[in-house]
Amino acid sequence: MLKTKQINETYDMEVYTDSGDYFGDIEESILTANKIFGWRVKATKRSYLSKILGGAKGVIIPHQLVKAMSDIVIISKAAVPMHDEDQQIEEVE
Repeated sequence: MLKTKQINETYDMEVYTDSGDYFGDIEESILTANKIFGWRVKATKRSYLSKILGGAKGVIIPHQLVKAMSDIVIISKAAVPMHDEDQQIEEVE
């Protein structure tokens, strides 16, 4: 049976990648032509997103990359911005 949710119930839901990393929290939904286009995910202090974005507040995840939504949201690892640790080490040095 298909389970539905109201959009206002999704705000502040925790977002995790399909590999289990905490990604951030849902801040807003983006609608186009009565369909969900994407989700604005805010970076929180303990999220993976805040570690790779630095000072940015969050990202927009296309709805096609959402794998599951219930008590939490699970997104595809493809939605995660690329993070090159070697590049960050070079910038620090």
